[in-house]
Amino acid sequence: MINMNIIKKLFFLLLLSFAPAVVFAAQISVSFDRNPVSQDESFQIIFTANDTPDNDPDFGPLERDFEILGQSQSSNSSWINGKSSKTIQWTVNVMAKHPGSLIVPAVKFGDDVSQPASVLVTQATVNKAVDADDDLFLEVDATPQSPYVQSQVLYAVRLYRRVEIAQASLSEPELGDAVIEKLGDDSNYNTQINGVNYLVTERKYAVFPQKSGALTIKPLMLTAEVVANTRPNFNGFFNSQMTKTKKILSKSVTLDVKPAPATFTGKHWLSAEQLVLKEEWSGDNQQMKVGEPLTRTLTLLAKGTTVGQLPELNIGKVDEQLKTYPDQPALQEQKKPEGLIAFREEKIAVIPSKAGFYKLPAIEIPWFNSQSQKMEIAKIPETTITALEAVGVQPDIAAPVAPTPVQQPQKAEAVMPTISQPQQQNVWLWVSVFLASGWLATLAYFLIKRPAKKPLAEKSEREIRLEDSVKSLKKACADNNAAVAKDALLAWGRQKFGATSLGAIAELSDARLRDEILNLNQVLYGKAAELWQGKKLFQAFVENKAREKMAATDDDKLEPLYRL
Repeated sequence: MINMNIIKKLFFLLLLSFAPAVVFAAQISVSFDRNPVSQDESFQIIFTANDTPDNDPDFGPLERDFEILGQSQSSNSSWINGKSSKTIQWTVNVMAKHPGSLIVPAVKFGDDVSQPASVLVTQATVNKAVDADDDLFLEVDATPQSPYVQSQVLYAVRLYRRVEIAQASLSEPELGDAVIEKLGDDSNYNTQINGVNYLVTERKYAVFPQKSGALTIKPLMLTAEVVANTRPNFNGFFNSQMTKTKKILSKSVTLDVKPAPATFTGKHWLSAEQLVLKEEWSGDNQQMKVGEPLTRTLTLLAKGTTVGQLPELNIGKVDEQLKTYPDQPALQEQKKPEGLIAFREEKIAVIPSKAGFYKLPAIEIPWFNSQSQKMEIAKIPETTITALEAVGVQPDIAAPVAPTPVQQPQKAEAVMPTISQPQQQNVWLWVSVFLASGWLATLAYFLIKRPAKKPLAEKSEREIRLEDSVKSLKKACADNNAAVAKDALLAWGRQKFGATSLGAIAELSDARLRDEILNLNQVLYGKAAELWQGKKLFQAFVENKAREKMAATDDDKLEPLYRL
């Protein structure tokens, strides 16, 4: 007779085998290679699926607002930490049929469907000033042209061509007193100018001017080997191509850089398009245990600024009974087509040494919103944490005290210890003597074996000079003496890198120290040295030194917690 329980289990397993097709659906996102775009420019709509969808896509709904020029498909599989992942992309090359905020409708992939998305299409350029014989030319623009100091300017250069190019090289933009970062890879698309088709290659840069006033980005030069239409008289021997070298200059672009507005009251000038400040804990900070650490993670994410502009986050003072061990900050920059995204993360191990309630001060980051042209404050409010006594904590062992005579039940007498009071005291006395002897022997061993501190005479002359230059720099920064700070930096740079100028030292430093060195250089040559504040420079110098040590070792980041 067949067991009914076995039949039920088999039926249940059969249902599970069909469940994935019903429960799990591919998620399909939509993105663009450029947004906004002009009506006379082609662009790409990219559909990305996190798994194989139910069926092939039906791009028919796109034809309502877009002309489909072509499409392609690619896939990528990876295996990370024992888990496999797969992405499939469909790239559709289109051109908008009319301007406006156009909606890319949901596209069906069988039973799976993509999410709608919007793209801004601007009016096509009419009667652009291009000569009929211009088969190759450069166009540059900067947005905005009147930025605030240290704000992001998107500088775009476009190469228009209707001829074949064998090879070409383009110079980089040059602008004194500015930080310039290339954004992503070049993009290619088609456009029409006065009824003529052109292939366009676009390259973008993020420019951050470091001082106010009129700043001019010099013209760029393109050197190209253009393939000629004519062939040699000997019928194209070996099918070789005839080329001619052509050099083209772009126009210069002048920026009218404004100083920080007087309405900005923050101590640290920070201009960005968007800014997010958040806090996370590795556990419940309302039920912390005495002596047990929790990690507090502070994250600052800003769009349209460099990582060197992001301020420190963990600067507030806390109760002495609350021990904090900050890790080295994690700094990152992402270069997107729409601009630079800067990221700063600070992890702090928090250990209460006594039960009770503790307050962590509020964190406020004043910043200037370059989109709304207003000052804003990103804030984490004051945080209250609760520390509880750790469960199972044993009290210190002390010598036994004679108990107060109390009438005990007869049953309890059976389990009383058989060692008498004087004997018990003798046992503890010998245990104490033994432990004390072991402790003294261990202490004597470490005192004998501990390596002696390296004598000053054994230090190399280079090490002594480096230490002296750092001490001089620290004092100069504390005294806000820009001239002495410059001399100390030059002395340090000569010993460290063999550099002989502030500019050379800046190029060999990380982003934040580089910006502070450039600022010092600007102050010195701007004859405003008496207004210079050295705190930020030395702070950036210390962080740069710490990051160098972190890169050179793989030690545990929380090692100070356990070091004697």
